[in-house]
Amino acid sequence: MNLIWVLVLILLVFSNGHFSNGVSTNSSNRPEEVKIGSMFTFNSAIGKVAKVAIEAAIEDVNSNPAILGGTKLNLTMHDANFSGFLGMVQALKFMESDTVAIIGPQSSVTAHAITHIANELQVPLLSFAATDPTLSSLQYPFFVRTTQNDQFQMAAIADIVEYYEWRDVIAIYADDDFGRNGIAALSDELAGKRCQISYKAPLDPQPTRTEIMDVLVKVALAESRILVLHTNPTWGLDVLSVAHYLGMMDSGYVWIATNWLTTVLDTDSPLSSKSMDSIQGLITLRMYTPESELKRNFISRWKNLTTHQMANGPFGLNTYGLYAYDTVWLLAHAIDAFFSQGGSISFSNDSRLSELNGGNLHLDALNIFDGGKLLLNNILNVNLTGLTGNVRFSSDRSLFRPAFEVINVIGTGVRTIGYWSNYSGLAVLPPETLYSKPPNRSSSSQNLYPVMWPGQTTQKPRGWVFPNNGRALRIGVPNRVSYREFIAEVPGTEMFKGYCIDVFTAAVNLLPYALPYKLIPFGDGVNNPSCTELPYIESGLVVVAPVKKLNSDAWAFLRPFSGSMWMVTGGFFLLVGTVVWILEHRLNDDFRGPPRKQVVTILWFSFSTWFFAHRENTISTLGRLVLIIWLFVVLIINSSYTASLTSILTVQQLSSPIKGIESLRTSNDPIGYQQGSFARNYLSVELGIHESRLIPLNSPEEYAEALKKGPKNGGVAALVDERAYIELFLSSRCEFSIAFPRDSPLAIDMSTAILKLSENGELQRIHDKWLMSSACSSQGAMLAVDRLQLKSFSGLFIICGLACLLTLLVYFVKMVGQYIRHYSGEEPESSGSSRSSHFQTFLTFVDEKEEDVKNRSKRRQLERDSNRSNGGGMESTSAASNRRCTEMATNRSVSFGSEV
Repeated sequence: MNLIWVLVLILLVFSNGHFSNGVSTNSSNRPEEVKIGSMFTFNSAIGKVAKVAIEAAIEDVNSNPAILGGTKLNLTMHDANFSGFLGMVQALKFMESDTVAIIGPQSSVTAHAITHIANELQVPLLSFAATDPTLSSLQYPFFVRTTQNDQFQMAAIADIVEYYEWRDVIAIYADDDFGRNGIAALSDELAGKRCQISYKAPLDPQPTRTEIMDVLVKVALAESRILVLHTNPTWGLDVLSVAHYLGMMDSGYVWIATNWLTTVLDTDSPLSSKSMDSIQGLITLRMYTPESELKRNFISRWKNLTTHQMANGPFGLNTYGLYAYDTVWLLAHAIDAFFSQGGSISFSNDSRLSELNGGNLHLDALNIFDGGKLLLNNILNVNLTGLTGNVRFSSDRSLFRPAFEVINVIGTGVRTIGYWSNYSGLAVLPPETLYSKPPNRSSSSQNLYPVMWPGQTTQKPRGWVFPNNGRALRIGVPNRVSYREFIAEVPGTEMFKGYCIDVFTAAVNLLPYALPYKLIPFGDGVNNPSCTELPYIESGLVVVAPVKKLNSDAWAFLRPFSGSMWMVTGGFFLLVGTVVWILEHRLNDDFRGPPRKQVVTILWFSFSTWFFAHRENTISTLGRLVLIIWLFVVLIINSSYTASLTSILTVQQLSSPIKGIESLRTSNDPIGYQQGSFARNYLSVELGIHESRLIPLNSPEEYAEALKKGPKNGGVAALVDERAYIELFLSSRCEFSIAFPRDSPLAIDMSTAILKLSENGELQRIHDKWLMSSACSSQGAMLAVDRLQLKSFSGLFIICGLACLLTLLVYFVKMVGQYIRHYSGEEPESSGSSRSSHFQTFLTFVDEKEEDVKNRSKRRQLERDSNRSNGGGMESTSAASNRRCTEMATNRSVSFGSEV
């Protein structure tokens, strides 16, 4: 269709004109000027900013001889005036004037059409505003997008939807190439996250208010409340104004606008109070450009640049203006590289057009740019730093490292709540701060600041409501034969009764919206219907197995603790006793005496703490600290042991060879299931259990009989069924027990409602009405209690061990200090003294009672004072040494001699 339009345009343009051949050849490698074109809508939010930015860039390039070596850029600008037709005509006009490149078009629709002309005549198109993702395909080799691709913008929106745990969105968009292809990209991105567009609401590319209202009324009747608005800046605010009028900006709605909204806010700010009221709480995106000195300088120039451009009022600088400015510089650098590589500006006739024999159409006016491919290659290889940051292209011809700001409209302004980049996803830090770190797209790393949602609420909207379209929810109800306490059809009516019906009705009454529904019976009333053929919310499966009583034996007292627990506990008894002995030995006579007595003391003290019956007192502060911590540990261990042993000896303990679904899976025993239950598919398909092992059972009586027979007598080893049925089955059959359990937005709301029923006691009342039975209510039976494991007490043992280690360290430091002070007045020993003698002396010192050490120190001090007063000299070294040895020997005899 685009090619047909091109041919029509050619007929219209050339039927009344006589164009020159346009062939020119410059002998100079660098001509005085190079002709380039530019086409966009001057009076649009994007165009009026781009016009000023492009003119400023042309002036800056031409005033800088270092860029093109004296060659000037000769720019011709055409106003497309919101018309795709005019844009295509203007493109043809550029082709007659030796134009080597065109900056534009602004519209994606126009780009689709004129790109075919650019491909044929090999003239690069550099668009700073056409964001349609499909323009990036191999079909358009001479189209170069110098702005962000909408593919990335839609990826950002999909990440936002996933971040807030929504699943369905509604897309409202312009029904043209720009809108359709952008929403198609959004659909693909959402599908990758198991989300979807549940309803598409296309709008005419130039809609009236009535057309907008008709579309939004249909949107309001839909289920989803997550609305993505992908339009252009011209009439996007009109959609939001109508939505505000219809009450679609109230609490519960979520509006995500693509970057057209930030373009309007940046360009036409401040908006009227009416317009701001209609966009409160919206989330929108802005193409992210990092802060730089170059960008700040251009922003400061903006007021002067727009002084003569404000006939219709002042306007601000948007991101499209930054990309337009960088596009001129990108093209200038590419042309400079083109000339440096020997390229020349020359054109030649298109032989295929000449063969058409166009007569008065003069098709030979359309010429091929001979250096087009070389210039295109240089454009794609440019690497420069501009107002938008690093300007270069990746392998897919998209700008390198695309990123967006995530904006929340609040009050009279906007607030940045985070950033998105294809490198790290959603984050509250600017993208460039994350590029130095490894990429992390895990869900835990995704983060945004809190949002003020429509309706002035900070609570995240649920994202959906039950659709108000008059359709009732059809709910299938199994017409069961067994377990009619859960669901049963009332004879002669279309009504149902039972536990499930009462819970469902009570939950529906708690929903914050009306839920029209109709109960549809399923089954013939003779056999239980198969729930796999009916939409059904699956409950948890449990395994039921026969159990036997564990009788107590002579060694039952050892069962409360595991083997490792017994070993570590015993080891700590000895450790604590030894530590306390070390800390008390020099102070406490209870911990002194002959070696045999001291060993007995350590053992007695250690194990008597189990009963808190230790007779030895602790004197030292460190010893008391260790003991109080240890007694606390003993208290916890003792209480746990007592409770577990009491349970073992007094409560009936049950044992079963079936430990859960895994033990059933690995065995070859037959397994029973309720006929018609989805458990059959689960066991065969999900767990891979052969169907020959699966035995269908119809009633609770068959359950009991098959379990009693067992797998060797024609029965089953265990039964797999839904927990609700099993609880009713077990309520009157105490010889069986559960071995182990296996682990639409409407389901969430119903679950919340059922939770409220549980909190207010209504669910228990319904349970007691239908399912209460007293046959096994007092049994309290359970499977054999697991032994207490070491890991349950590891924290206590670690604390106690650290306490022992720290007190020993403090004690050792204290001993060394006392040893040094005690012998600091002694004469140095002879050079023949060995280290072993020092160590033996230290051990002897440690073994002494502290009181004796202090008394000896006092005597020495008195003797030294007496000698100084009598003028006496110091004792000889040998005499002092003999006296010390004598004293040590005397003290050893006191320490290990007789008991005190």
